[in-house]
Amino acid sequence: MGVTVDVHQVFQYPFEQVVACFLRKYPNPMDNNVIAVKTVEEKKDESTGLIYRKRIAICQNVVPEILRKVSILKVPDIRLEEESWLSLQKRNMAIQSHCLTWTQYASMREESVFRESVENPNWTEFIQRGRISITGAGFFNCILETFASAFLRQGAQKGIRIMEMLLKEQCGAPLVE
Repeated sequence: MGVTVDVHQVFQYPFEQVVACFLRKYPNPMDNNVIAVKTVEEKKDESTGLIYRKRIAICQNVVPEILRKVSILKVPDIRLEEESWLSLQKRNMAIQSHCLTWTQYASMREESVFRESVENPNWTEFIQRGRISITGAGFFNCILETFASAFLRQGAQKGIRIMEMLLKEQCGAPLVE
């Protein structure tokens, strides 16, 4: 079956500032779930200027204790892989993320884009679609998908709040032209 969560946000800051903030966002004391983020690959295509990055995030296992009675859910942390393609020339960054933990039972994928806003070239639009589907857990599939959906939605909103706060701290008040 699966669940999908869509997020749309306009940051009233220029693209370059928003992307720089995103790349420095974690780890952060405002979200204790993200333990570490490590860049494992980075390369620039000299002909196009496109910058490719692959990062691995290590997050605390946030599955509720009651659900961790199921042995496969008893892991100390969850690992995510994020790949991004940044074009400063086109003022666009595409991001694809997926979960590396529980791959035989669950699929979690996010596709995100930061791009110059059509509303105002000094603002940045953020669009994200996350999809989670769980298999092989029998009647627990629906329960786990409901929990995962709520967690994804809350996590996306928390991530936006953290971005807004960091942007304000690092860049000052938003551009409200």
